Amino acid sequence: LPVKKKPRTFYSAEQLEELEKMFQEDHYPDNEKRREIAAVVGVTPQRILVWFQNRRAKWRKLQKLSTKGNRKYPASARSVP
Repeated sequence: LPVKKKPRTFYSAEQLEELEKMFQEDHYPDNEKRREIAAVVGVTPQRILVWFQNRRAKWRKLQKLSTKGNRKYPASARSVP
């Protein structure tokens, strides 16, 4: 049997702003906090869970890229014009 995927959730700019603000405070909100965020943003706690999972993945990727870039061009090797 094929697995039915949930339809993609599209967030408004205001919702994303609120979610990003919450992400800055806590990358791993517990169940109660996810329910509070869901009430504020207007989506289900399950959608909040998925959003935070995806946001953490993006955050880790950015962290990895920034450390890779720093190693590739250390400050001491850069030439100053």
